[in-house]
Amino acid sequence: MKILKRVLLIFIFLLITVVIAFAIYWFYQRPKYSGEVYLKNIQKETTVYFDEFGVPHIYAENSKDAMVALGYVHAQDRLWQMELLRRIVPGRLSEIFGSVALKNDKFFAGLGIEEASQKAIANLDKKSPSYQLMMGYLEGINQYIEEGSTPVEFQLLGIKKQKFTVQDVYNIFGYMSFSFAMAQKTDPLLTDIRNKYGIDYLKDFGLEGQFNTTKIESAKQKTQEYTAISKSIASLLDQSPVAPFVGSNSWVIAPPKTKNKKVIFANDPHIGFSQPGTWYEAHIKTPNFELYGCYLAGAPFPLLGHNRDYAYGLTMFENDDVDFYQEENNPENKNQYKTKNGFKEYEIRKKTIKVKDSADVVLNIKVSQHGPIMNDLLVGLKSDKPVAMSWIYTQQPNHNIEAIYILSHSKSISDFEKGVALIHAPGLNVMYGDAKGNVGWWATGKLYKHKDGVNTNFILNGSDGKDDDLEYLDFSKNPSAVNPDWNYVYSANNQPEAIDGFLYPGYYLPEDRAKRITQLLDAKSNWDKSSIGDMINDNTSTVAPEMVEKLISNLNSKSLSQTEKEAIVILKSWKGSNNLNDVAPTIYNKWIYLYLKNTFQDELGDETFKQFLGTHCMKQITTRQISSENSPWWDNILTKNKKETRSEIVTESFKEAILALEKQLGSSPSDWKWEKVHTVEYQHPFGKIALLRPFFNAGPFEVSGSNEVINNQFFDFAEDGFYKVKGGPSSRRVIDFSEVENSWGILPTGQSGNPFSKHYKDQAELYNAGKFRKMKLNKNEIIQSSTKLVFYPVKN
Repeated sequence: MKILKRVLLIFIFLLITVVIAFAIYWFYQRPKYSGEVYLKNIQKETTVYFDEFGVPHIYAENSKDAMVALGYVHAQDRLWQMELLRRIVPGRLSEIFGSVALKNDKFFAGLGIEEASQKAIANLDKKSPSYQLMMGYLEGINQYIEEGSTPVEFQLLGIKKQKFTVQDVYNIFGYMSFSFAMAQKTDPLLTDIRNKYGIDYLKDFGLEGQFNTTKIESAKQKTQEYTAISKSIASLLDQSPVAPFVGSNSWVIAPPKTKNKKVIFANDPHIGFSQPGTWYEAHIKTPNFELYGCYLAGAPFPLLGHNRDYAYGLTMFENDDVDFYQEENNPENKNQYKTKNGFKEYEIRKKTIKVKDSADVVLNIKVSQHGPIMNDLLVGLKSDKPVAMSWIYTQQPNHNIEAIYILSHSKSISDFEKGVALIHAPGLNVMYGDAKGNVGWWATGKLYKHKDGVNTNFILNGSDGKDDDLEYLDFSKNPSAVNPDWNYVYSANNQPEAIDGFLYPGYYLPEDRAKRITQLLDAKSNWDKSSIGDMINDNTSTVAPEMVEKLISNLNSKSLSQTEKEAIVILKSWKGSNNLNDVAPTIYNKWIYLYLKNTFQDELGDETFKQFLGTHCMKQITTRQISSENSPWWDNILTKNKKETRSEIVTESFKEAILALEKQLGSSPSDWKWEKVHTVEYQHPFGKIALLRPFFNAGPFEVSGSNEVINNQFFDFAEDGFYKVKGGPSSRRVIDFSEVENSWGILPTGQSGNPFSKHYKDQAELYNAGKFRKMKLNKNEIIQSSTKLVFYPVKN
């Protein structure tokens, strides 16, 4: 008995010791939200108030001190995220994750982003305010790296902390720019379809822009299979530890359409979900500057922001700024390729990728006049059929840091437009509204035209020079609208109207969100913050009920089961909402998936069909192809001596959908609620390990919304009928200039990327309930709800 007591006491002692040790570890790992810190490189005492959601409100005597403080507090909350982002472009993920990240590293190291960054940095004016403030931000990050606690992820992976550089900042923006592009997912796929089945199979894809019926109004021979490119790039982006940028909504309403006769600004950029999320909010106030901004990890200036004078945000333009060229090697010398002036030597870029617990991998990347050769970077392409990727981002001068500095420091709408004009890539719709009543949007990017007859939806000929001629457009030709007569501007990644008769090519999203936004905005002229808050959480599709009507009209209604009849009744009464308790979206999405599968998979094959589901073309084609009775896609090429019809495919898909739902959710359609199949979990890279999942991940949550509604909680179609949300609004902001100090914002999880912080996921429930919190500007209000961290200059 004494031995048992002794063992029990020892166990209790060890348990208490472990608990105390963990509590101490937890305490020292948390971000420092109060107290005092001595900072190098600041001149005056700087105070940071962290509000009840962990947003830092930085009060400094000058902008340089404010930026040093910003760098420090940003790093203490997001250093792990910064580390991941800066490793992508130079191909350094394998150093920490091992060979599992090697495909990602080979691809990004070869794209030329790093080289473009180096050119831009070499031409920087080191006396400019943008450079000086960027260096202040980096100084703050680096002091935290020197003196702050080491993130738990660094400890688990054995990462050695290293100082951040200007190159890291540029590389981070380069990755962001690449993830906007859709051509790399689409051009190779469309080329394969054309080569295998002929141009008739592409008529349903609307390659000339005819599907984009809701346009943003402006106020001014068989070759190799190419789908390996689409498949590889899409897989890399999907598996990346950092979420890709996808789409967005924004609208800015002019005073004549608002209740209080002041501008109201709304924006919710759509980005793949992750934990931590994309944006870090911070409010800076100095004697001559104030801004509340949303920052990327490792970025000194915010891409989204507002103050008492103006607000700005962005959506993705979705223009085509990537072209692929089929090069032709010299049969006598594989290091040369054919041009219109004869054979030319490939440029060879040598890169070394370090791989954890393995030998280094050396890359010899060939680069033609068009760009890097994809065969060297991606799996599945034949080495004797080189394909080069031409991307405007790496080929034009890069002034993006200066541009974003101007956007965040503008004194007028004309200043702001000058900043917009400097962005050569990626293509963005930059949205603007101000306290003077101005509203506007501008499409960014160095736009260009190929000569007539060149279709950039396909792989181009790189050897004869005929597809090389480009006409670069002046920024004045970019689509835009400033203070239009209809008293609002908006964007939902849909196609702008033609400029000078030229409809700019791109991979625009379908009209669903754009149609709903214009429907709502046109209907009233007394908008206020509350009604805009409801609108930004809107779950209704105006297009889905139209699609249901088309599907049902082509359904063979004979011999329907009782369950099938009940499902039809539910769909006929559906108004397009995607709320938690709705049943119709569960039926609709299953039917749509099986309609797509039974229509396209026989021609495309399993892998290419899966790739097709990830393109904007799939979203565009859904509501249009159903109207084409003679579409060649209806016939199942795998069945012999039979040609399937539209009605047969639609009916077969419906019956399969109902049978699958009965097996998945039970025999009663009333139980098939959207909340049972549509969920989200915000994943940390370590959250894939079951034991660590509860600590690092946020969720899962049952969520409303769907693909291509304003509350765009998007997902991939899946055979099992469960729709795991991949991404959605990365931030929701509503800025009402009639009460700018009470503007609203919300993040999907929380401010901090440190899992030991109380602000790691404290906004998740609010976000998924469609609620908001204040983005505070009033100092007295901030002080009342905040903790206080004071930075003092280091004494010499």
